[in-house]
Amino acid sequence: MFCSHFSVFSYLSTLLSQSNKRAIALSAAFVPAIRFLILLGFVTTLYLGGLAVIDNRLSVGTYGFMVFIVQQLLWPFTELSEVMDEYQRAMASIWRVIGLLETPIAIATGTKALPIQRVRGEVKIDRVTFTYDGFAPVLKNISLHIPAGANIGIVGVTGSGKSTLAKLLLRFYEVQEGSISIDGIEIRSLQLQDLRGCIGWVSQDLFLFHGTVAENIAYGRLDADPNQIIHAAKLAEADEFIDRLPQGYDTIVGERGQKLSGGQRQRIAIARTLLKDPPILILDEATSAIDNETEAAIQKSLAAITRNRTTIAIAHRLSTIRNCDRIYVMSQGEIAEQGKHDPLIEINGIYAGLWQVQAGLQAEFN
Repeated sequence: MFCSHFSVFSYLSTLLSQSNKRAIALSAAFVPAIRFLILLGFVTTLYLGGLAVIDNRLSVGTYGFMVFIVQQLLWPFTELSEVMDEYQRAMASIWRVIGLLETPIAIATGTKALPIQRVRGEVKIDRVTFTYDGFAPVLKNISLHIPAGANIGIVGVTGSGKSTLAKLLLRFYEVQEGSISIDGIEIRSLQLQDLRGCIGWVSQDLFLFHGTVAENIAYGRLDADPNQIIHAAKLAEADEFIDRLPQGYDTIVGERGQKLSGGQRQRIAIARTLLKDPPILILDEATSAIDNETEAAIQKSLAAITRNRTTIAIAHRLSTIRNCDRIYVMSQGEIAEQGKHDPLIEINGIYAGLWQVQAGLQAEFN
């Protein structure tokens, strides 16, 4: 599979290289050709005008004026090559944009409306199986029921399908077998805007826009006022470091938040989601880039925020989900264990092994 993709990539790279070489060759030939034609026109004007002056058919003053005018008219043509080059590049970009706009939407929206005020937050995943193209099944006949207002944790080794569940719930991918419902309504029948409007998602792959801190937080709710933005930042334990920034909430974060540390970006993403105040909250490794002290402070805030709100916490750090109402342990696309923290430790299974490893590492670093 990898070799096949690599061969396609190599072929396309070769085509791109050849196209660039042809474009450079044409551009290199076009500039001298234009300059030669301009020079030819200027020399022709000098020659024919000179003959007319000698034959007394043209005065010297008129001849000088004509030479000046021709020079002023022909000289701008030296930039014609740059104009043509920019035009071709612009047209290529325009066609790419048009192609993107005309691309059919992969996930078709449903027709049922689901006002956020009516969402209780009950989630049911019924015998769901999912496979990425060309790979083994990521999820195999997964079933779980999350009551409205429940706080559940999902753990497992990398590649066990934890984040895929969240993406299926948001309909970033389509369920291939089985069904997922919210408050008894199958998500494929819901309008995408309503579905995603009732879910807040803090992803491990964060994205911040090139704008101010306040603008990035307000993206969770565009009509939010400054006081609401600051309140959300305080809940996410972000207010303290924001106040230390050069312009505070008006500080530009850079493309994808490059001017901030990983932990700072993560706290802004959490604040953005908290500002949205969704009935269903998904925390996908939400504290993975945060130090232990900040994590403890955020967990304290999240404990209050997630009360009576359906919360799905996906984590590698088991300390972040130990107090969940129920913990699901995934292994090879299946739910291998489930229960509360203490009973899972007692059965000495996968969860207990993960806990012992992390507890040992923590003790070693301390």
